[in-house]
Amino acid sequence: MSTGAVIGIVIAVLVALAVGAVLLRKARQRQRLRSTFGPEYERTVEGSDNRTAAEKELAQREKEHAKLDLRPLTPEVRDSYSRHWTTVQEKFVDDPSGAVGDADRLVTDLMAERGYPTDGYEKQASLLSVEHSRTLEHYRAAHDISQRQDRGEASTEDLRNAMVHYRTLFEDLLHTGATSEGAARHGDAVPHDAKGESSV
Repeated sequence: MSTGAVIGIVIAVLVALAVGAVLLRKARQRQRLRSTFGPEYERTVEGSDNRTAAEKELAQREKEHAKLDLRPLTPEVRDSYSRHWTTVQEKFVDDPSGAVGDADRLVTDLMAERGYPTDGYEKQASLLSVEHSRTLEHYRAAHDISQRQDRGEASTEDLRNAMVHYRTLFEDLLHTGATSEGAARHGDAVPHDAKGESSV
């Protein structure tokens, strides 16, 4: 076999290995993004022109999220927010619309307490998706109902659903990064009746 043929074979093998390495790296990144973002991965892919662009967007969210100075809550602060949530939830009986507005503000305050920026819904959702992807759809649903409420299009049942959606993200924010002491008290944010069911 000539030297040229050997060199050609070696080059072909090296190119194949390089392509294989790139494909393997992409496959691993895709698997990691799916694991990190959960349902948000599919949502982003479906809303994008192509999968590669969607994955670049998700990777960029991770970079932006890594820049945040996120803080776990002290037990005292968690207890304070839990009490505030109870007050907001009790308000729902007499003032559903006002309670939903208060719930939105309380969730936003909790985001700020944790270290998330609060200067725009889209940015909030983007950054929350990195660590709270499995409860983010609840926030989107609650936000959608709040917008319908502003237009006078939300029923009392819609507002009740908004409270449930806000509560789901609220609890996730409240207990993410909690100490074992705080984790043991998970669920304090939601008052329950004697049957163990949520009162909202």
